[in-house]
Amino acid sequence: MAVSREKESLAKVLVHEGGYVNHPADPGGPTNKGVTQRVYDGYRKGKGLAKRSVKSITMDEVGEIYDRQYWDAVKGDLMPDGVDYVVFDGGVNSGPGRSIMWLQQALRPVYTGPIDGVIGVGTLAALKAVNNNDALIDRICDARMNFLRHLGTFPTFGKGWTARVAEVRAIGKAWATGEKPQAANFIAGGQAKALVEDAKAAPSTAPADLATGGGVASGGLAGTLTELQNQISPLSYSSELIGKVVVALAFASALLVIGGLAYRWYVNRKAKRLAEALGTAPA
Repeated sequence: MAVSREKESLAKVLVHEGGYVNHPADPGGPTNKGVTQRVYDGYRKGKGLAKRSVKSITMDEVGEIYDRQYWDAVKGDLMPDGVDYVVFDGGVNSGPGRSIMWLQQALRPVYTGPIDGVIGVGTLAALKAVNNNDALIDRICDARMNFLRHLGTFPTFGKGWTARVAEVRAIGKAWATGEKPQAANFIAGGQAKALVEDAKAAPSTAPADLATGGGVASGGLAGTLTELQNQISPLSYSSELIGKVVVALAFASALLVIGGLAYRWYVNRKAKRLAEALGTAPA
């Protein structure tokens, strides 16, 4: 991009972030203007300054933190108009590395490198090869929403995140096409940090393994009883009873095996979708 859009982008992000918050369910903890206490502590320590509450952060400190830890981290000045803002906003909300991963996912199949959250030569080359940044922004925002829906905190903050991403999408696409973007609005809940540490756990395959194993065991027992039945006179009552037990066991075995395999398929599909949302699925 010829002219940096950092100041304009920061103005929009600060509206979305709002002021001081400390929601008990927000993994970011105490946060002011989008800067968490942890980030502020690190910044003050790097300056040789004493710790203090993020409530007291100055606008000069806010500008410097956003510039170094977010805009520069996503290489905003090397990105196309609109894309720079979209990736920047995502970096503030979920971390620069996570936002870069959404960009890399959105650049497929032009981008063939790993989804590693690092902007290198391959990512920048893929960016230059894209000739429709409007559509690219849609894909970035879609990847971001897919990630958010797989967080355990989505039931609490999902409405705010969804509205925020919708605005980010609209603003980014307006900039990408040279139009005047809409004003940003503060949306309650949209400022909560959306971190990968809060991702839902992949479902366990243990129930599937247990069901399949039980089915195989039942089938083995049915086979043993069949052999016993063959040793008893087919006219005897015991032989008839064993035959009924064999049929019941065989039926139960089939149900357990089929149920176990079906549940394993379901678990694997859920795990694949989770990996895709988190950017950990193989290319």
